[in-house]
Amino acid sequence: MEGEGRVIKSTGSSYLVSSPEAGLTECIISGKYRLEELRSTNPVVVGDWVSFSMREGEKIGRINDVLPRKNYIIRKSTKLSKSHQIIASNIDQLILMITVINPVTHTEFIDRYLVTSEAYNIPAILLINKTDLYGEAEKNTLGEWKNIYEEIGYGCIECSLETMVNLDRIKSILKEKVTLLAGNSGVGKSTLINIIEPSLNLKTREISQSHKSGKHTTTFAEMFELGIGGFIIDTPGIRGFGITDMEGEPLYHYFPELFRFSAGCRYHNCIHVNEPECAVMQAVESGNISLSRYKSYLNLLEEQQDGSKYRL
Repeated sequence: MEGEGRVIKSTGSSYLVSSPEAGLTECIISGKYRLEELRSTNPVVVGDWVSFSMREGEKIGRINDVLPRKNYIIRKSTKLSKSHQIIASNIDQLILMITVINPVTHTEFIDRYLVTSEAYNIPAILLINKTDLYGEAEKNTLGEWKNIYEEIGYGCIECSLETMVNLDRIKSILKEKVTLLAGNSGVGKSTLINIIEPSLNLKTREISQSHKSGKHTTTFAEMFELGIGGFIIDTPGIRGFGITDMEGEPLYHYFPELFRFSAGCRYHNCIHVNEPECAVMQAVESGNISLSRYKSYLNLLEEQQDGSKYRL
C-alpha cells in the first residue's frame, strides 16, 4: 500500500499519519530518508504532508518523503547548538499564549516567537491568559504589553479560562484554521484545548509553587481536529527559544516597527546599533519604538552574529 497523509503526532521515533484512504497509520522513517544529511534534529514533524508505504502483512508503515512545506516554526536545538528543531509545519496561524504571572512570560521570549513567525509569514496572535488573577501591578503590565504589540499590529486577546472570558472570540479565530498553539509550560495550552474539545481530555498539571513555573505536560507536538472546524497543534512548553536559520539576513526586517523606521536611516546598510543618523535609534529615544523590543533586537542580533547560545 502507498499513499499520502498528514503527520498528526510525533513521538520522536514514530509518527501517526492521517490519510483519507488508510485512516490512521503508525509510521517510522525509512532508512534511506533517515540517512540524508539534515541539520534538523527532527526531519519529520507534525503538520507535514508525507508519502508513505506499508508492505502486506506489516502493521507499521514507512515514511519515504516529506512533501514541500509552505512554512514552519523553528527553534535552535538546546543540546546541539549547530542544529535546529522544527516544531510544526504548514501552519495558518500562531497563537502564542502568555501570562503576566503564574508563570511569568518574558517579553524577549514573546519577541523570539514573533520574529520567527514574521520570517516564515505566519500570522501571530497573542493570547494573554489568567487575567482573573491579576492585581493592579499585573494589569499595568498587561496594559503595557497591549500598547506595545497592538501598536506594531499584533492582535492581543485577554482571556481567563477560569471564568471563560473571550472564549467565543477564541473559537471564532480557531475555526477552519490550522493553528499552532505555543507558550511556556503552565500558561494553559492544554486547558484551553480541553475547553474547546472536551473529548480530548488532555493532561494538565498545577504550577510549581516553588519555582512559579509550569510543569511539562505535553512531551511531543500533536495535532487535534476541532469539532468547530480546523485543527490545533499542541506543543511542548518551552522556556527558551533560540532563533536559527536566519544567518546573513537583516534581522530588523522581522521587527515590523524597526523595519518601518529604518527607511529614514542615513545609511542603507544600517543595523541600528551605533550608526550616525539612525532613525531606528531615534525612534527608541523618542518612545516610538519600545525599549523592550529594541533590547530583544540587540540580543538576537548578537546571537545571530556570534552564534552564542540564547539567554532565556
